[in-house]
Amino acid sequence: MARKFGRVCLVVLDSAGIGEMPDAAAWGDAGSNTLGHIFESRTVNVPNLQAMGLGNITPLKGLAGVDHPTGSYGKCTLKSDGKDTTTGHWEMAGIILKQGFPKFPDGFPPRIINEFVAKASLPGVLGNVPASGTEIIKDLGEEHIRTGKPIVYTSADSVFQIAAHEEIVHIDRLYEICEIARNILHGDDEVARVIARPFLGSTADNFKRTENRHDYAVPPPAGNLLPLLKDAGLDVVCIGKIASIYDGMGVTEDLTAKNNDQIIDVTIQALNNDSHGLIFSNLVDFDMLYGHRRDTEGYATALEHFDARLPEIIDALNDDDLLIMTADHGNDPSYPGSDHTREYVPLLVYGKTATGGAQLGTRQSLSDIGQTIAENFGVRIADGVSFLNDVG
Repeated sequence: MARKFGRVCLVVLDSAGIGEMPDAAAWGDAGSNTLGHIFESRTVNVPNLQAMGLGNITPLKGLAGVDHPTGSYGKCTLKSDGKDTTTGHWEMAGIILKQGFPKFPDGFPPRIINEFVAKASLPGVLGNVPASGTEIIKDLGEEHIRTGKPIVYTSADSVFQIAAHEEIVHIDRLYEICEIARNILHGDDEVARVIARPFLGSTADNFKRTENRHDYAVPPPAGNLLPLLKDAGLDVVCIGKIASIYDGMGVTEDLTAKNNDQIIDVTIQALNNDSHGLIFSNLVDFDMLYGHRRDTEGYATALEHFDARLPEIIDALNDDDLLIMTADHGNDPSYPGSDHTREYVPLLVYGKTATGGAQLGTRQSLSDIGQTIAENFGVRIADGVSFLNDVG
């Protein structure tokens, strides 16, 4: 079958949920609505997303649906057991987790910490509690500088995070101890990600995390979308943290970008290059800087900034390219705590020769995105209902 689209550009607006799922209460997230509450906070000026059909998905205050949206629109269910980055992205590639990754709400038990300290030859660790990354370096950063002990912390997600000052623990050494942690966290302790969280500064009031973060993910099961595309001779260009989420599996090109502006720049550069296959980006700032820090105004401003740059992405599309925009989970900045929220995610699909205005409805899973991409390129993943014929 001939391909309908020569390339697909998949852009994830990290954490931009669009309303609680039916099981949200079971996750402690009843009433959560990331985009809904941001749009209730003030007028959010996103004319390009509105024209594409964002306001047609579900009512958002101050953002009316349009009569003839340029894109097709709907929302996706998170079918897997979880509400984190790895779970959402893996589901896009066709992996449905029946049981989520383990979490450690009381910190990591001594058997893990003791083995980590011994194998990494550390003087000990600080923290070992669930915490906000910015807050824990304020609380423990100065002690870390005095003692050389790295700061270990987790969150409501399945993560083992290690924070260290770059002038106390060199970045290469931080990466080394993260790899050691990754290697000992297996079986029932196999967290989704080990994350290096370097920072700089001299005192608690000026500590700041750097952009040298690095994620060490669990390798995904074989048979997911990315290696299938690669094995079919297609390009799989990953931008920002995408490659690390899939542990490099199926990635043909890993392009570094540390924040939303860089990720948009690099996505445009990738679109301007000669490629055939998938270009896959994640706009991390929505989640990392605004969702987790419960910064509603910052989130609104970031949405406006992305919308203002969206025409640059559209202009870079070839006539036979398809742009898909979605999210991986919610992170309602108006909600208590600092955890992700169990929400539907938006689905906007646009192409210069694609069908506009198709109502894609409530999709049974994020894997519908992956199946659509798979069908376009003549492969098939284990889960997902393609909407390719609706947009092509």
